[in-house]
Amino acid sequence: MTSRTPLTSRSALTPGLLTVGAVCFTVFAWASAFVSIRSAGAAYSPGALALGRLLAASVVLGVLMLVRREGLPPRGAWRGIVISGAVWFGGYMVALNWGERLVDAGTAALLVNVGPILMALLAARLLGEALPPRLVAGMAVSFGGAVVVGLSMSAGSGDTEGSTSLLGVVLCLLAAVAYATGVVAQKPALSYGSPLQVTMFSCLIGTAVCLPFAGQLAGEVSRAPMSATLNMVYLGVVPTALAFTTWTYALARTPAGKMGATTYAVPAIVVLLSWLFLDEVPGWLTLLGGVLCLAGVAVSRSRARTARDSRTTTATATEPEREAA
Repeated sequence: MTSRTPLTSRSALTPGLLTVGAVCFTVFAWASAFVSIRSAGAAYSPGALALGRLLAASVVLGVLMLVRREGLPPRGAWRGIVISGAVWFGGYMVALNWGERLVDAGTAALLVNVGPILMALLAARLLGEALPPRLVAGMAVSFGGAVVVGLSMSAGSGDTEGSTSLLGVVLCLLAAVAYATGVVAQKPALSYGSPLQVTMFSCLIGTAVCLPFAGQLAGEVSRAPMSATLNMVYLGVVPTALAFTTWTYALARTPAGKMGATTYAVPAIVVLLSWLFLDEVPGWLTLLGGVLCLAGVAVSRSRARTARDSRTTTATATEPEREAA
């Protein structure tokens, strides 16, 4: 009896720890993408950058599929894969790359952070997920932090030309809608296919959607500096191939609304990475916004004490029965 208890505890904790690890890796990888997009976007047009990124991701995911010997996803997963691939992997990346050329980074980050709110609402409407008060409160705090980060970065931007472009605002909002739609479509697909299958074939669908930009990519590769091309490859390997796989792994085990709220940590990490790698020292208002983003994520992923207490009480009450057995 005593020898089996540690094994049971480890088996119960391992999936939760793996999910947390997958979420953390995804958030950090997606945050690093903003730094790489800034470099690659100077040499590549929005569609070409999206296609190059997806091609690099497809190669890595294809190798992983061969190593793991995973075949085609089941029929039930294809609807979610097609929608997610076309809307999120394809449309989102092109819209965001284009939008960030027309508005400053702070405004873009603020607009895209509408996505988790839309995600929670769509998940509640279409998937029947609950909207617990802690999730709503955490999202409100994080969105407030995103607003502070966005406004502070906008105020500190020296490039004001085009910063209020209506087209840029619309494109960033379209990216947010595509992001939310893709996640909600992906969730049911994970009931049929594995995270790697869903990510791989969503990426292939997104690549097919971006194929009209193949001519632009071929022309720009020869002129682009090596640093921009390496950043494009990095975007495909880490934030796309690896991070989207860890995202789907965590999404299969977490409500879509709560996963969306977790991505509010991205702006705070972007501020930190910009500080470390781009030597952009954030102001106190930016730091305050980052702290609010992280605090909101902590609130949204916390559990009510009453629920924890009831589980503890139940476990305590059933302990004598297990001992008796």
